[in-house]
Amino acid sequence: MTRRLAEVAKKVGVSEATVSRVLNGKAGVSEATREAVLTALDVLGYERPTQLRGERARLVGLVLPELQNPIFPAFAEVVGGALAQQGFTPVLCTRTVGGISEADYVDLLLQQQVSGVVFAGGLYTQTGVVHEHYVRLVERRLPTVLVNAAAEHWDFPRVSCDDTIAVEQALGHLRALGHQRIGLVVGPADHMPSIRKLEAFRAAGGELVEHTMHSLEGGHAAALKLVRQDVTGIICGSDPLALGAIRAARRAGRRVPQDVSVVGYDDSALMTCVDPPLTTVRQPIEAMGRAAVELLVSQIEGAAVATGELLFEPELVVRSSTGRVGVPVT
Repeated sequence: MTRRLAEVAKKVGVSEATVSRVLNGKAGVSEATREAVLTALDVLGYERPTQLRGERARLVGLVLPELQNPIFPAFAEVVGGALAQQGFTPVLCTRTVGGISEADYVDLLLQQQVSGVVFAGGLYTQTGVVHEHYVRLVERRLPTVLVNAAAEHWDFPRVSCDDTIAVEQALGHLRALGHQRIGLVVGPADHMPSIRKLEAFRAAGGELVEHTMHSLEGGHAAALKLVRQDVTGIICGSDPLALGAIRAARRAGRRVPQDVSVVGYDDSALMTCVDPPLTTVRQPIEAMGRAAVELLVSQIEGAAVATGELLFEPELVVRSSTGRVGVPVT
């Protein structure tokens, strides 16, 4: 108990006596100090006293699938900043292979009495699978927002980038450059954003498709199959997949963009610094992140929030990884 008082007091910058008054529900402490002490208690992993457990902390869980793809740290930065402006503290939860699962993180967040949760790239993207930890969130009526989730069966507000428009923009760009044999590299067959991209690709007459894992290595393996089918343009479901596609084309003896043009998706950090700079479809991360926070805070404050999907339009960013068929780059 003494150690806990000392750690919380140091975290907040108050005396141990003040922390003790908060934990025992005594008067003589300002509301701001009281909230700071309770938040510090949550951050340090200590359980709240029984009489305080019914109150939710001003903590918000931000659950991400990984941090290797630069788009997720970028999203975390936007959401974290927007939450801080609203007086909330983000708790970053990142899944790792063989580590803590998404369900485990949900249990931990519920134990900490968080005010809400934002998921980006969560397991909800899998079609035909019911994950029980989402059911628990619904039962607890915990404010929750899903990002890039074509998940009609979950009763949560959703913020997404329009995958259909993204593919239409990429296809239109490549076809305008004279490409006819165009392939698509996307994630697993049960991944909803990939399914949306595939449906748009098929609707526009596209035929050559490869599914793979979301990684540079996955992009390399999938794109190599397309290159061997003599495609001259490749559309990818993420920037790491696109970087893998560029590597595959080069290892197959093709030049980018003289022989094969490659389009990514996200416009994540440093895509202007790769060789060649990547043509990609930009997700409006800033607008999407702030919209997700607004939807979450509205729920926390008790406002009625629609549980449909809020779609944002992407933007094609043309750089040097795409060019006209057979035209040398000068």
